[in-house]
Amino acid sequence: MLKLYLLLFVMGLVATFGYIAYWYYNDTQERIAVLRSNNAQLEVAVQTANESVNTLKADVTKMANLNNQLQTKLQTAEAYGDELRGKLSRINLVVEALKDAKELEGKMNGATANLWRGFMEDTGNTNKFPLPGWLHRETSGDGDQNGSQNREDNNTNSVKTKVPPAS
Repeated sequence: MLKLYLLLFVMGLVATFGYIAYWYYNDTQERIAVLRSNNAQLEVAVQTANESVNTLKADVTKMANLNNQLQTKLQTAEAYGDELRGKLSRINLVVEALKDAKELEGKMNGATANLWRGFMEDTGNTNKFPLPGWLHRETSGDGDQNGSQNREDNNTNSVKTKVPPAS
């Protein structure tokens, strides 16, 4: 009988160790499956992060180039502003207006029209509007104080808006 109990005890131990091995194997396989899934997700995350870093590097390079271009344009604009300030400091507008009002008016109107055209071109408007008729006329230089009277075209608008036809 002792042999039978000993045999049952050994069989119980073998069954217990077998169950423990079975449980350990299944648990390990589940962990491996979870780790594979996590690894795949991490690989996708790393790939996305690398793409983002590359995109950011490209954007930084692009922004640096654009910044350099803007800096160059700013320096050009500042130089032009300095040039204009120099011209204005050499010109006495009151004396010029009293000396030849028509010529000064024509210069000012022409410069204003050109300035507005520049603004329109800079903002994407590519329409070429003609100068008003009164800017094309020859000035006699007699200094008439009534510069805007007795003209064929008294329109002071340098830009005419085109209205699309009603549909």
